[in-house]
Amino acid sequence: MTATPLPEDVSLLLTALTAWSQAEVMDQLAAAGFGDLRVSHGYVFQHLQAGPITVRDLAEAMGVTAQAASKSTGELERLGYVTRSQGADLRVRLIELTNAGHQAILAARIARAGTNAEMRLKLGDGDDADRFARSLRTLAETTGALEALANRRLRLIG
Repeated sequence: MTATPLPEDVSLLLTALTAWSQAEVMDQLAAAGFGDLRVSHGYVFQHLQAGPITVRDLAEAMGVTAQAASKSTGELERLGYVTRSQGADLRVRLIELTNAGHQAILAARIARAGTNAEMRLKLGDGDDADRFARSLRTLAETTGALEALANRRLRLIG
């Protein structure tokens, strides 16, 4: 027998919607030729958009160890989404997006827009979709989650 979350369990409902929307985005990315990407790669990409960054600075921005950041960027380098280059200080290696990395970010934005449109369509015509979005924004603002998103401080859990 399968238990169904109570309708008022907002946390579980948001978890379920997050899992669904991430799967939708990943499916669309795969269809666009980026099937080798994982959700966790997006957490790296968000810190590389402003330009080259050291592994140490990337690790600090992501709230992970330098070893974890190095492992992630090494994987993305093998996949062709980032490059490592020598910094002005020869001891420092800079990580930056390749053209494929920039294309993956664009594809992810398009996929998220499509997923957002699909969710709004499922809510139907009328004010329901707008009310839902406003409610989510209120929750995001009052919990600090929106600030974390704006400051690229969202962390991958798990």
